[in-house]
Amino acid sequence: MGDLASLGDLRGKRVLVRSDLNVPLDGTTITDDGRIRASIPTISALTEAGARVIVCAHLGRPKGAPEAKYSLAPVAARLGELLGQDVTFAEDTVGPSAHTAVDAMSDGDVVLLENLRFNAGETAKTDEERAEFAGALAGLADAYVSDGFGVVHRKQASVYDVATLLPSAMGGLVKTEVDVLKRLTEDPQRPYVVVLGGAKVADKLAVIDNLVGKADRLLIGGGMLFTFLAAQGHEIGKSLFDAESLEACKGYLARAQESGVEIVLPVDVIVGKDFAEDTETAVVAADAIPADTMGLDIGPESAALYAGKLADARTVFWNGPMGAFEMAPFAGGTKAVAQALVDATAAGALTVVGGGDSAAAVRQLGFADEQFGHISTGGGASLEYLEGKALPGITILESKS
Repeated sequence: MGDLASLGDLRGKRVLVRSDLNVPLDGTTITDDGRIRASIPTISALTEAGARVIVCAHLGRPKGAPEAKYSLAPVAARLGELLGQDVTFAEDTVGPSAHTAVDAMSDGDVVLLENLRFNAGETAKTDEERAEFAGALAGLADAYVSDGFGVVHRKQASVYDVATLLPSAMGGLVKTEVDVLKRLTEDPQRPYVVVLGGAKVADKLAVIDNLVGKADRLLIGGGMLFTFLAAQGHEIGKSLFDAESLEACKGYLARAQESGVEIVLPVDVIVGKDFAEDTETAVVAADAIPADTMGLDIGPESAALYAGKLADARTVFWNGPMGAFEMAPFAGGTKAVAQALVDATAAGALTVVGGGDSAAAVRQLGFADEQFGHISTGGGASLEYLEGKALPGITILESKS
């Protein structure tokens, strides 16, 4: 799989870079620029090589047409600040503004195109529609670099189809992500502990299915834990419950027992009457949740239990918060797991925070990226890789190398 060096001398070449700049916005204010920061090393390497760098990315989920709230204009400004140079913002993706901006480039310049998803062809289901848009994108450039790990599991025009049309390489961010995931899946150091949280069991079923028998321990938290508690026959009150996943959870508990994999569930939970920061709370045993309450975080005993289960780990993958961490009364479980990963990292373990809400949580709770072995920029892509799925944005690059 080719890296940037495989593209040869890039001086004066127009290089289209697919980055992941899908950052959270409050109006036009970026609330977490982690993904922009993660994109900087590859863009900088290209500008230093004298390339004319055309960055493309998406933001949010527009329906194939421009929507002002999803404009990448704020991202262009922040990208320029972090790069320490002007970034020209094209007000369309493959239209007159894009062509004008690209035609005016000098060596080492950077242009950011407007949101890819303002074009229906980016996410089109048919090969023909995607190919037409991909052709227009490819027409702007001489080479292509895939550096948006958060989208490599999507067969989209800028992720897959463009790579079929131009000399292509893997950017440093994607290469790092793939290397880390290989360490998780190809003979990981043991004990190998996986921590899974988040709201929906259904989102994690395939990864649990693939990891039962591969990981040594699975620690379950977040809203998904209550379906597991229900599978054990416990009352879960008004907690999140995925009825369609109940039988699967029963099956995983049985399989884990047979295969010697430890599935760890909370022994206590923090409950509230309502999903609100000011709701009345109580700590109750996990098998004694009152019928008129909902579980909103793992309890203090569980937090200590989980930290203990992580203490001797040599490899850890974590995806999904332990509770409603965005509300202070329900952040304790997630903070305890994050601290346990920091301690494991300091003790020499490979610790991987699997993107999405987990990455947002550790930053919101005051941890620095450097305290962990690796913070992924792509939660969904990480999970699909751990499920054993082929990722289109990776397979197309592998097929060309």
